[in-house]
Amino acid sequence: MTRFAPLLDQLGDLGEVVVTADALHCQRDHVAYLAERGAHWILTVKGNQPHLRTQLAALPWRAVPDADRGTCRGHGRREIRTLKILSASTGIDFPNAAQAIQIRRRRRRLDQPKRFTTETVYAITDLLVHQAKPAQLAAWTRGHWSIGNTVHWVRDVTYDEDRSQIRTGTGPQVMATLRNAAIGALRLTGVTNIAAANRHHARDSNRPLALLGIT
Repeated sequence: MTRFAPLLDQLGDLGEVVVTADALHCQRDHVAYLAERGAHWILTVKGNQPHLRTQLAALPWRAVPDADRGTCRGHGRREIRTLKILSASTGIDFPNAAQAIQIRRRRRRLDQPKRFTTETVYAITDLLVHQAKPAQLAAWTRGHWSIGNTVHWVRDVTYDEDRSQIRTGTGPQVMATLRNAAIGALRLTGVTNIAAANRHHARDSNRPLALLGIT
């Protein structure tokens, strides 16, 4: 969290830029920093802000119609996403929060069409109603998740990270860094299928060296 401001300090003008961030960055000092830079924000709210999340979950969402709805397919699943929005006047204890957002993601595996899982995610934003349409808010949140999915889904599934037996000391962090480096190196070459790229490079020990520019 301490790297939030130093990282963004390296960027130029943030005026009117919309910054999206994970729940880790749902912090008062972070939104104060963004306000000073003239940026807008959309922040996911999870368990690290229990009071705020309880407030959001208690809002009268059942009475709110869907503001946006979309579907997509990928990774052998079909997902239906709905987005609802409420004004902060309904009670949100967070500085500069103008709107509360509820996003529900209903997923089913294509090979198990009758089995659904539902996930409800909450977010807040300083953007006012006239500054962002529901479709824009939905697109920004989807764009943020897609960035995470290109890394986290690959780490969890392709690299089977959750079943790693490396658990002591800094080993887990080191391995996570190495996995991210491998994914990043492959992505920079235009690779879209990491599993296939791993198999390709595993067949010849010279290929990973060439990928990294080591000859």
